[in-house]
Amino acid sequence: MDILEEIVAHKRVEVEAAKQAVAPQVLHRQVEAILDFSTASMKQALTTSESGIIAEFKRKSPSKGWIKEDGQPDIIPLSYQKNGAAALSILTDQKYFGGCDEFISIARRSGVKIPVLYKNFVIDEYQLFQARLCGASAVLLIAADLKLDECRTLLNTAHELGLEVLLEIHSEQELEYAALEPDMCGINNRNLGSFVTDVENSFRLAELLPKDAVKVSESGISNPDTVRKLREAGFSGFLIGENFMKTADPGLALKEFISEL
Repeated sequence: MDILEEIVAHKRVEVEAAKQAVAPQVLHRQVEAILDFSTASMKQALTTSESGIIAEFKRKSPSKGWIKEDGQPDIIPLSYQKNGAAALSILTDQKYFGGCDEFISIARRSGVKIPVLYKNFVIDEYQLFQARLCGASAVLLIAADLKLDECRTLLNTAHELGLEVLLEIHSEQELEYAALEPDMCGINNRNLGSFVTDVENSFRLAELLPKDAVKVSESGISNPDTVRKLREAGFSGFLIGENFMKTADPGLALKEFISEL
């Protein structure tokens, strides 16, 4: 079993436990009460931003362990916003990434207004309601986690809840998922099984995606030159986490990165 299979297996157990704690119909009612609140569009933010950077709040990873165990969700995301991020990604998986849904709620209460991506391993529509309730603007759907029909159903439900979808692929075999017309197409440069990272994956797959797709390159981006080249290849968004989180001041690291752009 590779790490992705392990994570998804644990996620199924986790979601069932969450349903026992808060019944789906209760969660649905909580979300219905806030559905008249509009959410900021990540797609629009990326296509109109000069930087296109999705700055990620990521305290831990399965391959690196703790990156910033004391990272505060009421400080770093707001600092990212103040220092020029087009959007944010906040890890909400607890076991493998040291996150939780509350981090998005805390970031919102601290003053974060820009779009926030709910970064988790979404396999059940229950999680989409959780994402909407905590204040996310968009959700990540990972092709490797889902059958095509499952992905289509989750994408449609996300849209009904006012959430945009960043659909992530990482190989040619998953290109058929792009036909679902997600709001954004993400290409993960990190192999989800081995965690080997290669930015060339973005350049290789970008040419095979629909011309009008809003493309996002994820993982392994550590210098402004790479962002410039990716932009020339048609990318609008650049998800960067560890490169900022491993520094003493992630917001300042983002500011310096953008100034070099």
